[in-house]
Amino acid sequence: MQKFKGLGVAMVTPFSADGSIDIPALEKLTNFLIDGGVDYLVVQGTTGESPVLSKEEKQKTLDVVAKANNGRKPIVFGIGGNNTQSVENDLKTFKLDNVDAILSASPYYNKPTQEGIYQHYKKLTEATELPIILYNVPGRTASNMDAKTTLRLAQDFNNIIAVKEASGSMDQIMEIIHNKPNDFLVISGDDAITLPILSAGGDGVISVVGNGYPYAFGKMVSSCLTGDFETGRKYHYEILPIINPLFSEGNPAGIKESLADQGIMENHVRLPLVSVSEPLKDKIITLGRNINKAFPY
Repeated sequence: MQKFKGLGVAMVTPFSADGSIDIPALEKLTNFLIDGGVDYLVVQGTTGESPVLSKEEKQKTLDVVAKANNGRKPIVFGIGGNNTQSVENDLKTFKLDNVDAILSASPYYNKPTQEGIYQHYKKLTEATELPIILYNVPGRTASNMDAKTTLRLAQDFNNIIAVKEASGSMDQIMEIIHNKPNDFLVISGDDAITLPILSAGGDGVISVVGNGYPYAFGKMVSSCLTGDFETGRKYHYEILPIINPLFSEGNPAGIKESLADQGIMENHVRLPLVSVSEPLKDKIITLGRNINKAFPY
């Protein structure tokens, strides 16, 4: 599972002004990320606005990215939900020939028990032979998948190969890192605390910020993974000031503003999300240009 170490980017979905998927911009973004040195691409995570795309649109984004990628980087595809049977069906009916792993968020809204979360993922392992990356993001799902459940899943199922941890709890994350099987990956789901997670023994990040600054964020991650934390801290503290602004009025509106400033796409999101305010737009642009000035590639 070495190909899922390092920097993975949770790709945004570019839209045209009429709300349709902007295919040329998606192709441009794919090449921008690969040229920037990312280790793998994540299609249709939450940052891709997956809740407001149809199944046909999700398949289309996957197909466009896969064609533009042309086998250069591994691809992770997001398939999740709070209806276990529906997720099972999606795993069986999406065309996943170009997919290297599945990212699947813990069920949201229903607020299942830990046993319910375990049984949900057990069903998913039976529906696909592809590797599965668990995704714990209680800020969105309203329930936390605790360390014991993550470790139980890691130990019981060979095709559960990693967790994207976005609980924000270093205690929980370190418990998983300390007790996990040797070949199980712990991946940061929070850009701001990726450096401390790496220092504790984490394996990388699936990043939002990496959409706009793949080179700088990738250098931070790769430096830490090779033990060069002095260089890692240098990149981390250059990137850190933009992280909170990018999320302060919703994701991915912030990072799309950065990408628009860099000429990758126009900044359009689908309701109920809206574009960032003008003051925040100016702040994001200024901070982003500072990063690219400090670390050009």
